[in-house]
Formats: sequence, structure tokens, C-alpha cells
Amino acid sequence: MGASLSNLNGSTNGLGGPGLGDIPESCVACVFLYLTPPEICNLARLNRAFRGAASSDAVWISKLPNNYLDLLHLLPPERYQHLSKKDIFAILSRPLPFDGGNKEVWLDKISGRVCMSISARALSITGIEDRRYWNWIPTEESRFQVMAYLQQIWWFEVDGSVKFPLPPDIYTLSFRIHLGRFSKRLGRRICNFEHTHGWDIKPVKFELSTSDGQQASSQCYLDENELDYGSGNKKRGRWIEYKVGEFVVSDLAVDTEVRFSMKQIDCTHSKGGLCLDTVYIVPSDLKSQRRSGIWK
Repeated sequence: MGASLSNLNGSTNGLGGPGLGDIPESCVACVFLYLTPPEICNLARLNRAFRGAASSDAVWISKLPNNYLDLLHLLPPERYQHLSKKDIFAILSRPLPFDGGNKEVWLDKISGRVCMSISARALSITGIEDRRYWNWIPTEESRFQVMAYLQQIWWFEVDGSVKFPLPPDIYTLSFRIHLGRFSKRLGRRICNFEHTHGWDIKPVKFELSTSDGQQASSQCYLDENELDYGSGNKKRGRWIEYKVGEFVVSDLAVDTEVRFSMKQIDCTHSKGGLCLDTVYIVPSDLKSQRRSGIWK
């Protein structure tokens, strides 16, 4: 048993058959083209041939999106000049801020596809300058370390836009929202719903449109009409990503502009007690695979 395992990691020693160490590095690199970056990094630990193949530019260029140079241009040239494609992938898989640091773009570490997040500070929010209605709250639960908290307002409207050379893909745009104001007390997360009201009377309408004429919309009640007395209101006290819709990018040569909004402008009632964090633009099938937590 021990000899068999030894042969897997080493080369032939005259007593047994060939091992993984005898596989040519070029053949290993061909196999790596079909693996994910985490799988490649794990296999690189096996032996010298696997380590060499795992550092090959030919392998890592296949993991980078067609527009990776556009992403690199968000960085100072000295940060990425003379780097290998593996190191470039590592840099791009971390959030790259742009537009004053209120927007971020990064590569998904498994698929290498482009994801984007937009801070609440980059949005146009009705009444945001009046502290009777809105407040900025620092929090570790946001990737931007801050969220907008609504105490009470009659006219609720949030608009935003982004223009970026997204690679061809199908994307989902969503708002990350939390009902109730949360804080920590004695190390425990607690929620206050003192100001939370009005979201069960009329639905909130979400819309998006793109520069090439695509449109999508959805609407939903942010608060439950009826309480589940076993667990309380299902939508209160936790972050929920509300899907606005999908759009398709088919032309890499043209920057895609996306405009989006979230509205509840029925002035017959007030609404409040809502935390607005981030807008996400993520490839649609990745979105369905990772439904909880903050995108990394």
C-alpha cells in the first residue's frame, strides 16, 4: 500500500510502474485546462511536474475573461506589469474599486467570470441628505463597510447606473436589503424593528434597462402580510437579495450601461425601518449557486 502511494507522487524506481511524476508537464497542463483554479492549486502540491504546469501562462490565460485587460487598467501599471497570468488571476479575484471606490469588480475564484457590486453611496436616494429620513450606518456586514438606513419616508425612490465593458454572459441584477436595524450587544446580533412599517401595504417595484434596449422589472412585498408565529416574520432581521431581472451581454467591443431602480412612491402611507446595502451584478447561474452571505 505504501509503495503504491509512493508511486503516485514520484517517478518509477525500477521496482514498480510509472507514477504521476513521470507524466510530462505539457500533458498535465492540458488536463489543467479543464479544471477550476482551486483544483489546479491543490494539485500543484503533488510534485514538480504538477507545480510547473500549475504556473503555466497557457493554463491561466484560459481562466481569465476576454476583457481582463480592462480590469487591469483599474490598477496602477506597476501593480501588474511583468506578472505571470497566474498572479494576474490572483489580483483580479480580489475586489477592484472604481468610480471613487463606491463600485467594485472582481473575478469569481472558481469560474473566473466577472462580478460587480455597487455601494449604496453610489446610488441616487430620495431624501438621503435629510437625517430625519436616512442615516449612514457603519457595519461589518457590508462589503463597503457602510449601509443606508431609512427611518421613515413617504416617497421611496432609489436609482443607479453603471457603465462597464462586461464580457459576454447572462447577468442578474439584485438589491441587498434588510428589514430592521441591527446591532451587537454583548457579542450577540440583535435587531430593532421600531421603525419597520409600510412594506406590507404595497409592493416595491424594481426595474432595469440597458443601453442596447433590454428591459426587466419585478415587484414584491418586502414585509410579510402575515406573521409566522413559529419563527416570526420570515423577511425581517436578515439580508435578502431581491432579484430585479436579467440582461444579456453579447458584444465585448461595446461598454454596457445598466440603469436600475427601486421604488415605492405611493404617498398614501409612510414606510421605514429598512437597510439598503449593495446592488450586485453577477452571472445568473453563479447567482443561483450562491444564495446566501456576502459575495467575495
